[in-house]
Amino acid sequence: MKKIFLHLILILMAVSMFVPFLMMFLISLSGEENIFTNYQNINLSLLSYKNVFSSIPVVRYFLNSLIVALFTTLGQVIIAALAGYGFARTNFKGKDILFFIIILTMMVPPQVNIVPLFFIMSKLGWINTYQALIVPGIFGGFGVFMMRQYFLGFSKELEDASKLDGCNIFQTFCKIALPCALPAIATLGIFTFVTTWNSFMWPLIVTNTESMRTLALGLTIFKGSFREITLWGELMACSCICSVPVILIFVIGKKYLINNPMDGAVKE
Repeated sequence: MKKIFLHLILILMAVSMFVPFLMMFLISLSGEENIFTNYQNINLSLLSYKNVFSSIPVVRYFLNSLIVALFTTLGQVIIAALAGYGFARTNFKGKDILFFIIILTMMVPPQVNIVPLFFIMSKLGWINTYQALIVPGIFGGFGVFMMRQYFLGFSKELEDASKLDGCNIFQTFCKIALPCALPAIATLGIFTFVTTWNSFMWPLIVTNTESMRTLALGLTIFKGSFREITLWGELMACSCICSVPVILIFVIGKKYLINNPMDGAVKE
């Protein structure tokens, strides 16, 4: 009975999260006249998607978001993994103080850094460039903290075995520790990708031309582009397009979240 009760709760939670996505998809395939008046008898049509692609440069927005999200995720994973391994498996002077400072950055609201970051980007001449959209996001205190906690549990036996085989610390990190950290890397990568993909405020501040807008920014501009009424079908079609990469990145990284490569690496 306990298992049945738990499964019922999980099913209800899953349905409550899935229904809004289903409604969004159905609305994107319906005509404007059917959305609020005759929703139970929807005539499926791709007209909303056609109108979206003809109204705004969705492909350009999509590519911009994809480039920014991929490079930001790659940069943050690399930096967080290197820093996390250094904090967890090495000893150097001032390590605790430096890690404490990194943790403090997690306590600062992101809005506080917007003005200083904007001035830095302006001084570097990076306004309305990919550098301004990518570089500020490749470092995150949460990523360093997460990777450090994972590497703290890294097997000492594997580390000693790699040293006996003649590996230096960097070789041990690349050949032994990094492959074993795939679950943590996948988790951090998914979080970073989704956060960057959905980012709105920072792209709004540092971009000023249509060619550099991201999809989240373009979606908002499309919604309020001097229209007397909101075209919900087209808006939901654009939202569906915006949701596809986030769903795909989770499907791709899901197996790494479930399976732990460390299991069976060391025999008791």
